[in-house]
Amino acid sequence: MHRFAPMACAAGLTCLVTILTACSSGSTLFGLKEEAGGGFVAGDEPSAVRVGQQVLAQGGTAADAATALYFALSVTYPVAAGLGGGGICIVHDPASGANEVFDFLPRTAAGGGAFAVPGNVRGFSVLQSIYGKFSWQRLIAPAEGLAAAGFPISRGLGTRLGTSQNVIRLDAELAVEFLDESGQLKPAGALVSNRNLASALAAIRERGPDGLYRGDIALKIANYAAAQSAVITERELADYNVNREPAHALELGDAVVNLPPMQLSAGTFAASLISLLADAQGNPVDDPVHAITGAVTQALGGMGVTSLPQDLGSTGFVAVDNNGQAVTCAVTMNAPFGTGRTVEATGVTMAKAPVSKQDGAAMMFLAPVIVADKSNSLVLAGSGAGGSNATAALAFVLLKLARGETVLGPGDLHSTGMAPYDTVNAVACGGGRCTALSDPGGFGLGLSAAIQ
Repeated sequence: MHRFAPMACAAGLTCLVTILTACSSGSTLFGLKEEAGGGFVAGDEPSAVRVGQQVLAQGGTAADAATALYFALSVTYPVAAGLGGGGICIVHDPASGANEVFDFLPRTAAGGGAFAVPGNVRGFSVLQSIYGKFSWQRLIAPAEGLAAAGFPISRGLGTRLGTSQNVIRLDAELAVEFLDESGQLKPAGALVSNRNLASALAAIRERGPDGLYRGDIALKIANYAAAQSAVITERELADYNVNREPAHALELGDAVVNLPPMQLSAGTFAASLISLLADAQGNPVDDPVHAITGAVTQALGGMGVTSLPQDLGSTGFVAVDNNGQAVTCAVTMNAPFGTGRTVEATGVTMAKAPVSKQDGAAMMFLAPVIVADKSNSLVLAGSGAGGSNATAALAFVLLKLARGETVLGPGDLHSTGMAPYDTVNAVACGGGRCTALSDPGGFGLGLSAAIQ
């Protein structure tokens, strides 16, 4: 474990993160008490966040809520969370004392090509089987219903559709869902549905991950990939394994920051950024903003990143239950809608394979973070996704914690300045109470699931 002391930084950092006077959707403070139906959830798409809230309100664990929230996102926020993508989650389990990472990132197929081997369905299946208590069917059903009956395009999705319309026009299934009869994008608020995706979710609900990784859908993925010169075999799909290991821990004053492991680019970038900020503590500057700005620039340079597209096709979300279990996740398609190619009659849009540094850049900025005190009680469950600004926004929060400040109210979480493409969402706890905070520059939602 690498140790560093808290930074001596002045208030008013603005750097790559834009300081706002208020946070959107901060929930009413609620004690972590042993009562059914409590907890907190935050994410970038309101319909999916409400699905997670309902699971917590019904007594589900944070793992149950995160799983249901992800599958809802696969319907309501497919630009970043499609079934063809992958991601990283960290689970904080006070019962066992574990802070465990689940790595189910989109992977390059053995035969190469543009299509990634998808990880999301397998990843959430493994996570939920270990830390959840609800039936799998109960958690997939809400997403299936949204896909079949329809959902309103949220403001956040609508914004991202606007910058991805060229991708949408080139794919028949995306075009049917998101373009009107005149070929124009449907506006925010318009009701859309996806029957093929509903059928895929029904197969996943009935058969678990085998609904995607084996059988009819797996065969269609393999055949479609072969036809597109992007070979993914049925065996590769069936054999996709989730990597599980302890989080990489850094001491931050009286707290411990748990990050993705260092062998993942996400862990390397986040740890590099935090360490660079720590190194700057002995060199006070007139403008403390310079510390974060310089650290981000140096961390990017150290990883050979000189430029990035506006939208990397990623999103993050967080759930905390009434027993203190926390799950923070960041998922990606490695570009908006990934490859922009949907496997016929499945609703599964394939993520872009990380065959080059540019194609895999999104995975560098997936920033699920768990901060716990020395007794392993939760202080913060945060998730940044989309770009270096999101990781910087989380770093800003960590600096506040290092100065002994709490992150519980309006203005304590700061916008990336790039929402909805780069976002940060969090659940923060202190003094026996917590609050859910969504990115104040975005269009997401943070909710309490407490029964009144």
